[in-house]
Amino acid sequence: MNEHMHFEQEEEIHLRELLERYLRHWKWFVLGVIVAAAGAVSYLKFATPVYQNKASILIKDEKGGGMASELSALQDLGMLGGMSSNSVENEIEILRSSRLMERVVEELELHLGYFIKEGFLTKEVYGTAPFKVKVLDYKKGVKLPSELVKITMLNDEQFEYAGEDFEGESFEGIADLGNKIGLPFAHIMVLPNSDVPVEDLLPADEAVYVSFSTIPAMAESLIKKIGVSLASKDATVINLSLAHPVRPKAKDVLNELVNQYNEDAIVDNNLVSKNTAEFIDARLQIIAKELDSVETDKVNFKSDNRLTDIQAEAQLFLENVSEVEKRHLELATQMEVINTMITYLEEGDNSKLLPANLGIGEGNEGSGLAGLITTYNTLVIERGNLRKNSTEKNPVVKNIDSQIEQLRATVLESLETQKIGLQIAMNDIRRRENRIEGEIAGVPNKEKQFRNIERQQNIKEALYLYLLQKREEASISMAVTAPKAKIVDYAKSSIEPVAPKAPVVLGGAVLLGLLFPFLVIFVHDILNNKIQSRKDIEKNLPELPIVGELPRLGEKEDKMIANDNRSALAESFRIIRTNLQYMFVGKDKNETRTIMVTSTTKGEGKSLTSSNLAISLANTGKKVVLVGADLRNPQIKAYFEHDRNRTGLSNFLHDTNISLDKIRFNSGISNLDLVTSGSIPPNPAELLMGERTAEFFKELKQKYDYVIIDSAPLLLVTDSLLITEYADLVVYVMRSGYSEERFTDFIKDTIKSKKLPATSIVLNDVKQAYFGYGNKYGYTYGQQEKTFFQKLLNR
Repeated sequence: MNEHMHFEQEEEIHLRELLERYLRHWKWFVLGVIVAAAGAVSYLKFATPVYQNKASILIKDEKGGGMASELSALQDLGMLGGMSSNSVENEIEILRSSRLMERVVEELELHLGYFIKEGFLTKEVYGTAPFKVKVLDYKKGVKLPSELVKITMLNDEQFEYAGEDFEGESFEGIADLGNKIGLPFAHIMVLPNSDVPVEDLLPADEAVYVSFSTIPAMAESLIKKIGVSLASKDATVINLSLAHPVRPKAKDVLNELVNQYNEDAIVDNNLVSKNTAEFIDARLQIIAKELDSVETDKVNFKSDNRLTDIQAEAQLFLENVSEVEKRHLELATQMEVINTMITYLEEGDNSKLLPANLGIGEGNEGSGLAGLITTYNTLVIERGNLRKNSTEKNPVVKNIDSQIEQLRATVLESLETQKIGLQIAMNDIRRRENRIEGEIAGVPNKEKQFRNIERQQNIKEALYLYLLQKREEASISMAVTAPKAKIVDYAKSSIEPVAPKAPVVLGGAVLLGLLFPFLVIFVHDILNNKIQSRKDIEKNLPELPIVGELPRLGEKEDKMIANDNRSALAESFRIIRTNLQYMFVGKDKNETRTIMVTSTTKGEGKSLTSSNLAISLANTGKKVVLVGADLRNPQIKAYFEHDRNRTGLSNFLHDTNISLDKIRFNSGISNLDLVTSGSIPPNPAELLMGERTAEFFKELKQKYDYVIIDSAPLLLVTDSLLITEYADLVVYVMRSGYSEERFTDFIKDTIKSKKLPATSIVLNDVKQAYFGYGNKYGYTYGQQEKTFFQKLLNR
């Protein structure tokens, strides 16, 4: 449980640190939000509002004939699935088809756009331009211009035009209304707009800019913008939507799309009735000829045999056989129709429709045949629609052809079955007739011949009348075909624009304004390989103590401390001085303490640190000497005024005649003496390895309480490592925002190889945001914090 609580505390600390890392840069976040919000407000002011336009239609359910048992069996096996003639998903695809949309574009002339300019904005107008452009033809192989063509009415009869073609070549001219004009890309004609009242038109002298596009290109553009969806899962109501800045134009597009869809459906529905009427007309011509032949034979027979009223003579007998005659007539009629249908089907043409209302499947014996014919015709229509936009090699067309072939076989099989049944019935009737004819053997042979002729006449007459009735039914069906889609709601526009949405744009701008500084800071932190705060040191060098941090100083701030100074820098060195005392615990208080100040590379502030540390120790009343041991690039001269040609450490190490008293001098600060580096020698490492070095430090320890050594950077030269044996403590200076993190590996390796004695860290040049453990109260204690405007004026 304790481990769990410890883990939660660490996670809370990490989250707090992460949050504080970004809150340090709160000004950038505020600036980002202000800039993004200003951009969003400008965008909302000048953006063109877009309105949502919607229409709803109800797809009517067509009632077809029943499904035969053979077709039901095939559907159960999954062989004829998906053949519903009124599938809502199919209707949605039709509404999205290019063929339908191209008709809409052509009808409304949407391939031409009209615009006016308001300031630096271009606004589309619809139907209110003082003229209309008619494209007579586009020139082959010439691309349409990407820029608008400017047209301005000069008077009631003339206008001027100007523009650029696709290649950027300018063209212009003046022409009369109604005349053919040749442009670089098309031939056009400009006509006055008489569809709208004059008071609703734009001013005649206002320039109108016209865009040109092809009908297929504009149709494809509209298909991508129009939404077609079901109102609900189980409904047949389809919702049409179009987001567009010009509301009248969008409403016309949706309404015309519904109109074109209905017209297309009516044409499809009339195909069956038209084909049936053509089939009946062809059969009527044949039956009429046969009927005329039978009637002629009847007249000739009566005339040749001088017969008057044979029916009256055999009335008694005919009353007995009238029922047989009637049944024989029905069967013969059905047999004739079935034979005709079989011949028609055996032609094997997948593009021809079957007559749908000849009554073949009427009655209990063929109740499913009408349903088979209806389904067959639906597939033929669907195949015809697909063939308008594809070839016979299209997999969908091949699939439909396969289904048609299966249905044709099924219909033929059903017809053959009915034919066999009719043949059996007719054979039975003939047997009954033969029996009756045997009973009337006494009837004269002429009567028998006359009855045969009359029977043929009755069959032909009945078939002729039957076909006339069906032709009228087909004509009525064509005349009263209803639209397939019932309009639930005509297109209407939203009152408020759907885009741009002010809350969304402003919210997105605020998020962007916050996200951009966040990403910049995040990327900067990832790419930044510098030490920033003591936490970076503690993470990489957890075993080394950090005795202090030095604040970042401004250009006008003093880099040297004084005895009574209460500046942030002075307080920082007092903290360092106190912390160093704890590192000497256990050491004899009367023994001299030698502190070597070094760094990894130049520019990290070791000379600043050593100089101010020496001053801070001297202010306690202790005798302190500051030694400039950086013989290659001495920097103490920047902090203490002295003669730069004065004899120093390098001279002492080189010349045995020079004593310590000749190279040490008072710095001008009580209790603090200096030993400068002296002349820059050619061989500093060899000088520091000499015996005079040990003698030098031995004499210093006899005269001073503290010896502060300003040494050379460790990474660049080996000088400092040669004198670490004379130091009790090493103060290692690192600079925030300057020292690289990889320097910690060098420090770690140097300590691990025991090249340095007890080592502590001082972090120099720390920003207020990184000072301490996230100090937000300032560097000092006891000073009044400056206001924001005071800080601004001091910059």
